[in-house]
Amino acid sequence: MCGVCGMASFRDGFDSGAASTHVHAMVEALAHRGPDESGLLNVSSAVLGATRLAIRGVHSGKQPIVDRDSGVMIVCNGEIDNHHDLRRWLEDRGRKIELATDIAVIPGLYLELGDAFVERLAGVFAVAVWDPRQQRILLARDRAGERPLFFALRDGVVRFATEIAALASDPALPLSFDLPALRGYLQFGCFVAPTTPFNEIQKVSPAEIVTIDAQGVSRRRYWRWNVAVTPKRSPSLDEFDKIFRESVRRQSDVDVPYGVFLSGGVDSSLVSAVARSVRPDYKLKAYTLRFSEGSYDEGHFAEQVARQLGIEAVPVWVKPEAFSDGIGELVSLVGEPLADPAWIPTALLARRAAQDMKLALVGEGGDELFGGYPTYSGAQLAEKFAHLPGPVKAVIKRAVEAWPPSDKKVTLSFVLKKFVQGAEMDGVDRHLLWTSNISPALLRRLGIEKLRERFIDRSTESLLDVVQQNDLETSLAEGLLTKADRASMRSALELRAPFLDQSVMEFAATLPPADRVSGLKTKVFLKRYALRYLPESIVHRKKRGLSVPLPGWLRGPLYEWAESRLRSDLLGEAGVDRQAALELLEEHRRRKADHARALWTLIVLSEWLGWASKRGPR
Repeated sequence: MCGVCGMASFRDGFDSGAASTHVHAMVEALAHRGPDESGLLNVSSAVLGATRLAIRGVHSGKQPIVDRDSGVMIVCNGEIDNHHDLRRWLEDRGRKIELATDIAVIPGLYLELGDAFVERLAGVFAVAVWDPRQQRILLARDRAGERPLFFALRDGVVRFATEIAALASDPALPLSFDLPALRGYLQFGCFVAPTTPFNEIQKVSPAEIVTIDAQGVSRRRYWRWNVAVTPKRSPSLDEFDKIFRESVRRQSDVDVPYGVFLSGGVDSSLVSAVARSVRPDYKLKAYTLRFSEGSYDEGHFAEQVARQLGIEAVPVWVKPEAFSDGIGELVSLVGEPLADPAWIPTALLARRAAQDMKLALVGEGGDELFGGYPTYSGAQLAEKFAHLPGPVKAVIKRAVEAWPPSDKKVTLSFVLKKFVQGAEMDGVDRHLLWTSNISPALLRRLGIEKLRERFIDRSTESLLDVVQQNDLETSLAEGLLTKADRASMRSALELRAPFLDQSVMEFAATLPPADRVSGLKTKVFLKRYALRYLPESIVHRKKRGLSVPLPGWLRGPLYEWAESRLRSDLLGEAGVDRQAALELLEEHRRRKADHARALWTLIVLSEWLGWASKRGPR
């Protein structure tokens, strides 16, 4: 994996020398993503740069790569899993690929297929192609959005980079806050493409091709997980086993040491078990998070799985000071806020794993594709709750709201409070409330009245299809995968998610609803499949997910630090009432409510505003 960046001009008078200076600064800003090698090339009104983390073709992968005959130049952050097949296909057409690295197939593929080359790529990628013949640049991301890509177009010059901080390193690019996008961040904890915190910077969406030339910007989606319209069929365990094993095999077919991130949940445990089965002689290591707070610690489950599989388990302990010490550094490194509290623990896990290897397999995507979240079951229960007599619902609601908050992980009181808050809403609106970081009611207290509506196609009859599609394209692509990428690449560790292989995603889209969620049972088919590799005690244990003891820490060791961040005058620049934010912290400290997720979202924003303010007027 790498960091990529560049500038291209569609007007006369392009100063290539100044552009090289700016691109060099972007390369420097992306050095943490690719410590093995870096390169910069100035060709025909364009300057492209890259840093490299060598995973495949370790000794022959320097970027940018240029086709000598056409002048087409590419940079790519990612791994092309089907590069062997593509190499043979190109050689059959007379295009011999000299470099051994997997991305070396991209120039020839582009020259053969044009923009449609992206549709032939299997794997993860964020790619930029400069075509001097057309004076045009193409930007594209992989189907799930595992690799990021941002761009800014101003005065006939386009800049692009893997991270916002790299784009912001160019003083010639003025930046201003996108206040509606920041309000969206406050509600959901991330930015949905094409928005970013800045008006001038856009994000390439997952499975999107963006082309830019003198006429402007054109965007086209080349793939989508259309679960609602995909024909459903009875799933075959043997068929899926073949598909999933091939996904794991291809993603672990690398030239460097690799491991797994293991929580002890069904998704990461299944990835670990199949990785062990696919390459039984490889000495696999599993890295797992540990917490001193018992209800949050799943290390004993991970160790149980590791023992059964015969792999070494490496624990990484998380302390509260890691949050106060680490969040400012992460935000400054990448240039964007992200409100997932697991960002810090994931960064710690990656830092430890990077001491031993360059790549780790993870379980991201299993819940969204196979129906693993409790909110999916909650949607069905809410329909039954809505039909209860009004007085009965009122009694239940009062009893639930009177339940005091707890510092334990995902308590029944927390779940029930979320449930009754949205039980009578429209199904989609209810799901958005349940998955929000700060509810609309709390946002109004903070002075945020006008929210940017998130467009969701509600035309299908299946609520489960709608919310799974939404979660895959927003909270996964823009939240969880953003967390995984930014946390791991801080330490130059690549993460790969076998569940997000195209073939796995397309199989999941064929599952009937009952094979995803049935009553209180989630991931029905996937758990049936997992029993081939894992004990029932792991497969059917209660879902807990990765979360951190923030509620207790914000009342204790992190309280004063949190208060100092919420007192920042900079919050006002995003339209947040600072006094109201402090009141939420006090209510949380006195256990009048559990505001931990909302408070963390505000704290991260405060840290980001501190970084942004150092870049001059916005």
